[in-house]
Amino acid sequence: QVQLVESGGGSAQPGESLRLSCVGSGFTLVDYAIGWFRQAPGKGREEVSCVSFSDGSRSDNTSYADSVKGRFTISKDNAKNTWYLQMDSLKPEDTAVYYCDVRLGSAWYRTSTSSWGQGTQVTVSS
Repeated sequence: QVQLVESGGGSAQPGESLRLSCVGSGFTLVDYAIGWFRQAPGKGREEVSCVSFSDGSRSDNTSYADSVKGRFTISKDNAKNTWYLQMDSLKPEDTAVYYCDVRLGSAWYRTSTSSWGQGTQVTVSS
């Protein structure tokens, strides 16, 4: 079955950086999309960044939430079936639980199955 495991969260001060990782298994990365989402206390789940690929290599489309543009970067490592979210210039408002997800067809896996897991906590404070 599909499994997604996030890691890399923690505490940081404003202006510092963190790098989140998501290791996926139970599927092949051919034609798909990967993404990062977050949920702050008392808020709904927000799409942070998504990117689609053709045959596991060609980037077709990349998007970032306005709140993170210029600060966050999404990337992947095909050899490790892993994708990342590099978070630079962190702000207190970035504090949230972060989740990864994968879209293998028309629907995002975790969204369609309601299997979000624990995510990884990011806390930004001085």
